[in-house]
Amino acid sequence: MATAAQTAKTAEKAKAGADQYAAAGAKAFKDGVEKSLAGFTELNAHAKHNVEAVVAAATAAAKGAESLGAQAMEYGKAAVEKHVETAKAVSSARSMQEVLELQSAYAKAAMEAYLAQLGRASETFSVVMTDALRPLNERAAAMVETLQSAR
Repeated sequence: MATAAQTAKTAEKAKAGADQYAAAGAKAFKDGVEKSLAGFTELNAHAKHNVEAVVAAATAAAKGAESLGAQAMEYGKAAVEKHVETAKAVSSARSMQEVLELQSAYAKAAMEAYLAQLGRASETFSVVMTDALRPLNERAAAMVETLQSAR
């Protein structure tokens, strides 16, 4: 039979083992909670940066739309003025030959102005899209980098 000393020694070993397992479990739980909190903090930071990128992209797009609108208004105003000027010249023409020359010159100038405006608008649109997409591309690159570092 086991003596009281042996029973006490076995109980002490069992208590020490239980304490050790409890301490290891508490440490693992604490480490898990800290990792989770760090992950949530990082996720929150990414979400904040994503929102900031969307706001920056929307701001750039709005400025670009404003610029394109101003260009269109400027072109429209100039086109109407040229049209009125040509209409006055045609109405005061003295011959059919002069009317045809005025109409031909107007058509050529109108087409050149239109093509020039189209080129300016295309260039502006390209710049606007580049500026608007830059913050979103940066966020996508940051997310890819984060995911690759988590491997």
